[in-house]
Amino acid sequence: MLLSVTDLHAGYGRAEVLTGLNFGLQERQVVSVIGPNGAGKSTTLAALMGILPYRGRVVFDGQDLAGSTLEDRVMMGLALVPEKRELFGSMPVQDNLILGGYRAMKQRVPDWKRGLERVYALFPRLHERRTQLAGTLSGGERQMLAVGRALMSSPRLLMLDEPSLGLAPLVVRDIFATIEQLREQGTSILLIEQNARAALAVSDYGYVLETGAIALQGPAAQLAADPRVVETYLGSQKS
Repeated sequence: MLLSVTDLHAGYGRAEVLTGLNFGLQERQVVSVIGPNGAGKSTTLAALMGILPYRGRVVFDGQDLAGSTLEDRVMMGLALVPEKRELFGSMPVQDNLILGGYRAMKQRVPDWKRGLERVYALFPRLHERRTQLAGTLSGGERQMLAVGRALMSSPRLLMLDEPSLGLAPLVVRDIFATIEQLREQGTSILLIEQNARAALAVSDYGYVLETGAIALQGPAAQLAADPRVVETYLGSQKS
């Protein structure tokens, strides 16, 4: 098990959002967590990265993360693409990517800059825009850059927070095609997403998060066919 989460509690101030979360992820697996707004999806990622304090147990690659800082977790191979992307808008695309290689640089990984070649192969448009300021990119291009920057660290686990949020349907299709490509390359991915149909289509396993706890879980194809999931999350969506 690459990631194991047991009885996770987290929130903001006195407001507890996660009320005993349990889930896991195997290496080279894509796992999606779907659920309504306010269920605790983004809170889960913030706790896993050490951005929010939490109670419970988080074990990554056999190591309990209790007491680990955000930087510790990045150096261990956790990478988060946040919902707001948080790019350096006044810097060129390529400089944003190079900053993403911090972990590899610090660990003196030979030829770490070859990560640029991988990112540009995955997102040819970023290569075309490599000298352009990140702040001038379209929404879809900013999402590509955010994912590319995370990949520059050669993460053990890539965590994506609502990657389709606010994007046009054609761009959403491209983003999920990229997730599928990463899956085929063996990248371990934890995908937090409201677009349940698209998320389950690219995942091996899925969880339904409701009011801070897991309500349903199972292989992604099985979950996508579950009448409760279809009625609540898939029924009104077009294929």
